[in-house]
Amino acid sequence: MTADDLLIRKAEKADADEVFALAREFGLTFRPEREAFDAALPELLANEDAMLLTAVIGGHIHGYLLGFVHLTLFANGPVAWVEEAMVGSGSRRQGIGRALLEEFERWARSREARYVAMATRRAPEFYHALEYEASATFFRKVLR
Repeated sequence: MTADDLLIRKAEKADADEVFALAREFGLTFRPEREAFDAALPELLANEDAMLLTAVIGGHIHGYLLGFVHLTLFANGPVAWVEEAMVGSGSRRQGIGRALLEEFERWARSREARYVAMATRRAPEFYHALEYEASATFFRKVLR
């Protein structure tokens, strides 16, 4: 793959099958269900504060990133949050994740976000290479 082969673009409704397959590979704690995915996708695509990007090579999606911009009280303006970032297991270490994150950063800057953040235990060396720093402990509670 060369940089010319990779296209980073906003997701479209027609991308649903390929993005869903990647989401199922991504999910460890939760197992994505197609009905919930199909209900969420159109809402995310229509949400001005959400960005769902796809990484396309040869007409097929090899990765996606879902993020949001939202207002805060402490940061003197909006911040950006990466909720999901996934590159298919057979497509890693080819610059796809970097390209997705850089495009999301451009979008976040255009929305005047003060920073980009995410919660992850995966690939710390990848994020450090892109000048991200560890910043906080992440807590969660699964609601039932």
